[in-house]
Amino acid sequence: MRFVWQFLAVLAAYAIGGIATNAVKDNDWLTLVVGLTSAALVVFVYAWVVRRTERRQALDVAREGAAAKTGWGILMGAGMFTAVIVNLFASGHYEVDGVGSVQGAIGLVGFMAAAAATEEVVFRGVLFRIIEEHLGTYLALGLTGLGFGAMHLLNEDATLWGALAIAIEAGFMLAAAYAATRSLWLAIGVHFGWNFAAAGIFSVAVSGTGTNEGLLDAAMSGPKLLTGGDFGPEGSVYSVGFGALLTLVFLWLAHRRGNVVPFGSRRAAGANSTATLPR
Repeated sequence: MRFVWQFLAVLAAYAIGGIATNAVKDNDWLTLVVGLTSAALVVFVYAWVVRRTERRQALDVAREGAAAKTGWGILMGAGMFTAVIVNLFASGHYEVDGVGSVQGAIGLVGFMAAAAATEEVVFRGVLFRIIEEHLGTYLALGLTGLGFGAMHLLNEDATLWGALAIAIEAGFMLAAAYAATRSLWLAIGVHFGWNFAAAGIFSVAVSGTGTNEGLLDAAMSGPKLLTGGDFGPEGSVYSVGFGALLTLVFLWLAHRRGNVVPFGSRRAAGANSTATLPR
């Protein structure tokens, strides 16, 4: 029942934030404010419902170290996507034509912050964490990762390969990041950094949702295996490769810290580690 209550509470916060964000989507400055507010609301509701249903503090969204963990995550996510674009640029499949829209990028900050916070709270904070308690880390990672990829089949330019790519490079990787650090802040940061770099900086499609107007006026061309086609670079083998590599790094770190829950060894509900990345 705690899963049901947590899921419903977060879903309600997401619905409120989504309606508000869509209502102001034509105003970039309002989108920034409403998007950031929606992200904060989702995290607050998650902390509140965990406290009510599990009689404990939600340590994975503790205030202490939140800024640092989120910052590290943003650097990782943005760095990972930049590596993808560098490979596409070097192979002649990504071309910059000039400067794009600063104001458009500002609006995307709010939009991507709301999306990152909501999806991480739902898939890692609620689904992964509770499934892991019963089935162990690896089954939880596989199930929530595939579910995360399948969710993207609802997007306008979705493809089966794109959904599978998202499952590997993002679903598995972000679950591994959460397992290694037991921090939603880091996972939210990685998710936001990846999405904002794609849409707000390099102006490419994100998960098959159409083109974006970010800081660069750019275009992509070439084989879908490398560019991802209309789905965007998240459908590129470069993204899958970098995401898989980072997944292995996070899983190694989770093992090193003793954060991997074996199948059949139920983790106590309040056993969130406060471990952080090495400085």
